[in-house]
Amino acid sequence: MTFSFRRIALLSAAVSVACTLAGCASINAKLADGMGDYIPQWAGGLPADAPPRPGTAKYDEYMKERERRRQQPAAERDNNAPAAQTSSPPSQ
Repeated sequence: MTFSFRRIALLSAAVSVACTLAGCASINAKLADGMGDYIPQWAGGLPADAPPRPGTAKYDEYMKERERRRQQPAAERDNNAPAAQTSSPPSQ
């Protein structure tokens, strides 16, 4: 079986492309976790009313407030809800 220069070049190019794509996939998965925080909402980033990330001090405060509201009676909970969360669903 003979190997020509063309076959070796094509094989090395295919391996190079495959390795590059595999490297991009692993890097993009790690970058995507944090980049959503810095992209504006109009460009597809996190909405303004998104909860904070787990592991931060704001997240602990958010969870305490959420638990406090969950334990309130339903009548009081509706009166204390922020206006952003009580928006109506889009009409069709």
